[in-house]
Amino acid sequence: MSVLRRALLAGLGAGTISPALAQTAEWPQTPVRMIVPFAAGGPTDIPARLIAEEMSRQLPQRVVVENRTGSGVLVGTEMVAKAPKDGQTLLYTTVGHAVLRAMFDRLPFDPVADFSPVALLGQVPLMALVNKDLPVRDFREFIALIRANPGRYDYASSGNGGAVHLGTELFLHMAGGLRMNHIAFRGSAPAMPEILSGRIPLILDVAATALPYAARGDVRALAISTPRRSPLAPEIPTFQESGVAGYEAYTWHMLMAPAGTPARIIEAANASTNRALANPAVANRLAELAIEVVQGSTPETTADFLTREIAKWEPIVRAAGIRAG
Repeated sequence: MSVLRRALLAGLGAGTISPALAQTAEWPQTPVRMIVPFAAGGPTDIPARLIAEEMSRQLPQRVVVENRTGSGVLVGTEMVAKAPKDGQTLLYTTVGHAVLRAMFDRLPFDPVADFSPVALLGQVPLMALVNKDLPVRDFREFIALIRANPGRYDYASSGNGGAVHLGTELFLHMAGGLRMNHIAFRGSAPAMPEILSGRIPLILDVAATALPYAARGDVRALAISTPRRSPLAPEIPTFQESGVAGYEAYTWHMLMAPAGTPARIIEAANASTNRALANPAVANRLAELAIEVVQGSTPETTADFLTREIAKWEPIVRAAGIRAG
């Protein structure tokens, strides 16, 4: 068993339940804070609120979303790492959690040892969008264009070290070490005018944001990051079909608690999350947000997933020299 896996599983309700805890009422005893370290109204905040609202219908206490931004995701994430180990404070996080150690020289918390994975909620694929006037017919031709012109072209991202940035660097690496220049924006919205104008030819955007632009014909969608064609857009080939063997990338949504939270509370939070995701109204709304819902995850399968994601993304971050800031 790897050191990383041992650290993750150690966080899954480490230790025995104290007599005091065993004698208390069932979790939760007070309103649960779901900390979202991203701005309100964004692609992480919206599904978090949807799930929190559904969990609130099931539980004796409300689940309240709190947006705690600052220093990227560090402020909100640190709040949860240092919160009491009673299940009353949860973290709603994404793929960026898997690369914190690789991007920062120092952190005020340990992204693995200080957290107990609760549930994997869903995954969102990426779509390769290019300017509609770019002289390529498909993604293979785009790859050939970049290979023939190393370092000439730029690509946009929604922020340094986010899913869009990571997914593009993974593509460049897996396509044979292609060279493009990264231009980071504060979100996808300010990046899109650059794609529409042709000043920047490429963005690998999350499907929820990318699909409306592609559907209107404002840009051309050349590939999607799922291993098989997605029902979201079955006409769009995969990266693997387009010559990038083995490519698969997502942003994802995960719920975590402070490490050492008692196992029975972790299990109760997991069960509540899975019940929320099993509600057809919730699942359908998440599908509209291009989130592929993960049904029936356990704390253990979530920990395993996070282990694999860290092993996948940390080498890409280091090879590309991605740093915070």
